[in-house]
Amino acid sequence: MSAHPAFTMAALCIVGGVTGYIRSQSVPSLIAGSGVGVIYSWSGYQIRSGGDYGYEGALAASVILFGASAPRAAKGPIPLSLTIASALAGAYYAKQVYDFKWAS
Repeated sequence: MSAHPAFTMAALCIVGGVTGYIRSQSVPSLIAGSGVGVIYSWSGYQIRSGGDYGYEGALAASVILFGASAPRAAKGPIPLSLTIASALAGAYYAKQVYDFKWAS
């Protein structure tokens, strides 16, 4: 279950980056969306396979995405959706990291 949000966020980021590129020829959107999507994908793989730093990677990707999308949230449904999704994923993975590292 823990890897599913990371893979979902990876898909959302990649689709969001491609959509930003198609709609406005924004190369930064394509690069950033793909880059954060790759971090989420790697994190999901690490979580699923029991590797190291999967939860931390997903949390980092969530923080990066939130920081990039929050200032643009009022500009349309895609940035708003990415901001909300990154906040939810960030909260989920922050709890996972906390439970794994400190709550025992």
